[in-house]
Amino acid sequence: MARKRERGFPPDLEPLPVPVADNHTHLDAIAGILPEDLVPPTTAEHLARAAAAGVDRVVQVGCDLPGIDWTVDLLAVGHPGVLAAVAIHPNEAVLHAGVREMGPDGLEPAPDAHHDVSLGDALARVAEAAAHPRVRAIGETGMDLFRTGPQGEAVQREAFRAHVALAKELGLALQIHDRDAHAQVIDVLLADGAPERTVFHCYSGDEEMAALAAEHGWFLSFAGPVTYPRNDHLRAALRTVPLELVLVETDAPYLPPHPYRGQPNAPYVAAHTVRAIADVLELPLDEVCRTISATSDRVYGAW
Repeated sequence: MARKRERGFPPDLEPLPVPVADNHTHLDAIAGILPEDLVPPTTAEHLARAAAAGVDRVVQVGCDLPGIDWTVDLLAVGHPGVLAAVAIHPNEAVLHAGVREMGPDGLEPAPDAHHDVSLGDALARVAEAAAHPRVRAIGETGMDLFRTGPQGEAVQREAFRAHVALAKELGLALQIHDRDAHAQVIDVLLADGAPERTVFHCYSGDEEMAALAAEHGWFLSFAGPVTYPRNDHLRAALRTVPLELVLVETDAPYLPPHPYRGQPNAPYVAAHTVRAIADVLELPLDEVCRTISATSDRVYGAW
């Protein structure tokens, strides 16, 4: 019998033996995907629930103009467990550039009022926000050829290059969004030179790409899809790289791990994915937690 689809968040999880960081989450977006009759938790409640599960730090990602403003406002409140990343998402870059072509996904672009801001001015806002001392990464940026055609691809490439340059200029980590664009993303990194700390957010490549990333010292961040039964290529990739190059994330409210697909995601659910990573690697859970925690600090600095 198929499991009844739940509408709310996954259940509370057993705490991890060593706390880890969710290095990519969208706290600003969680409320927007909940059913209307469910009261969304506050940011403080999300952070407290995560800490109780052994996820005591998060990197909040603002990747559109409203999200950047929300993120900077959150940092002003002073949550000690929150650092941030800011960028113009590749699909957002296309809309700021005025490109309205239909992509391979067959969907028409749907611009909002904030897309009236030029791409140049949007990138300037990223640079302004990135000056905040608790913004530790430029991201998520990259390329997404699932949702864009040839005109959009050209825009995404140039926007990605601008983000790469900014990360290097400011000495910040880079968080990469790569969907159906592995070769194109790697081409930019090799041609322009990747920042010292480059992270493939929600890694989606195969074992061969993982080996290339490891060769260059790039970090792979694994999210819920590493637990999906059909994703043997992600588990093979995970086994390919040194544990010291592995990070964990939720990409909340998206991509909850198996068996919680279809439910809203939140930072505390990273605890489930960490356990899955330990199982795939056949390593003690405390060793995996300790290493991921240290790597998170190495990439983003002290919280």
